[in-house]
Amino acid sequence: MRPDTLLDAFNGVDPALIERADSAPKKRRRKLLLRSAVAALLVLAIGIGVFFGNGIIPSATFAAVYPDMAPYPQGEWLPGFDSRYDAWRASIKERRAYFGNGADLQGFFSKSASVFLSDSGEENRVFSPLNVYIALCMLAEITAGETQQEILTLLGSDSITSLREKAHAVWNANYSDDGSVTSILASSLWLDESLTYRENTLKTLAESYYASSYRLDLQSRQFKEGFRDWLNDATGGLMKDEIEDLDLSAQTVMAIATTLFFQAKWQNEFREEKNKEDVFHAPSGDLNCEYMCATETYGTYYWGDRFGAVKKSLKQSGNMWFILPDEGVSMEALLQDEEALRFLTSDGAWEQKKNLKVNLSLPKFEVTSQIDLKEGLSSLGIRSCFETDADFSGVFPEGTLAFLEKIEHGATVSIDEEGVTAAAYVAMNMAGSAMPPEDEIDFVLDRPFLFVITSSDGLPLFIGTVYHPKG
Repeated sequence: MRPDTLLDAFNGVDPALIERADSAPKKRRRKLLLRSAVAALLVLAIGIGVFFGNGIIPSATFAAVYPDMAPYPQGEWLPGFDSRYDAWRASIKERRAYFGNGADLQGFFSKSASVFLSDSGEENRVFSPLNVYIALCMLAEITAGETQQEILTLLGSDSITSLREKAHAVWNANYSDDGSVTSILASSLWLDESLTYRENTLKTLAESYYASSYRLDLQSRQFKEGFRDWLNDATGGLMKDEIEDLDLSAQTVMAIATTLFFQAKWQNEFREEKNKEDVFHAPSGDLNCEYMCATETYGTYYWGDRFGAVKKSLKQSGNMWFILPDEGVSMEALLQDEEALRFLTSDGAWEQKKNLKVNLSLPKFEVTSQIDLKEGLSSLGIRSCFETDADFSGVFPEGTLAFLEKIEHGATVSIDEEGVTAAAYVAMNMAGSAMPPEDEIDFVLDRPFLFVITSSDGLPLFIGTVYHPKG
């Protein structure tokens, strides 16, 4: 979708609507804490064949209201620190009340990671399982019949009500905006003003998925600019080029966007003076890269039949995992390996592990990719929404013939000495199929590997492949 077809909007939108619906984006305009960051976006373009019916909802906007969080307390020596700390802890406790609701989603996360990360032609790729999950939940809300059932089956829910409750809990468990960790899932619906929509559905999306709705002419410059501005704001400005490539056809009557912006510091930061130049063995040939080096005295090494792995903890957040295929095992083979896929979504709940001293050598990298999800979703069982007789009666009145025209996913991850809102990487000079014989191990990420960024709840926010650190 090209941004010139997507974003000409806010100059012509009623200022009152912008003020109402822009409360969540304003919270995301915070100055970045780190030089590194990670973001993902997913755009669904819904096209229309023939329209009949009229008058379910007048021109209106439903605005999402994000949860309030107390800021992370700074300065123990400053007056009032204890009360600020207590308020922050209370906010964290409120978030953690939602933890564990996504524990049964590992099947979807691992299957989708295998489908969307495979067959990349040895190009770096990154995929956000959580971002795609929320988008599919919203897609289920606006569909019905067989179209909806295919989505419920893939996501493992027996009804739209149970899916809605789970998605709401998963969203809240992974939300953070306290000045220490930023993990914000945002959603919006862009509706053509010439058509009618079911008011109850838009209200449900605002309340359960924190999705704001905008109504305007989807063929106007106003929409194109406004849509791009929203996407850039929601992704911290990290994906301007990808957003510029978005393109909606003249058939588009509704666009849905879901985003995930994440940023956190390492629990133990790398020291720049310990960085070194070394070789990375990429499929296309050796590269000279800058490696960040650190020692985890009380680290843990994990292994399976065809891989080895380590993690690096994120402050007040989850972990970044680095999974290295054994020598002679390709990334493609690992992405089809059931044991390796289980590990990707385990967040360390793994029997084969050993505590030891870990010398980690991690190349700096930035990974950005765009994925057309249509073919992959079809292989996972979601097909009817792409047909011209798809059932979108969850949001449109009876008689409206609509179908899912495009579903595109983009993500970016980068890391530096301070932290990640970005990726991670593992390399190891030993076989991953056996327990390490010593109490110290060198992890040198000098050949293609997988990474996973998990949240405090243990869910995979980002999974990616690194074939070459220099993009």
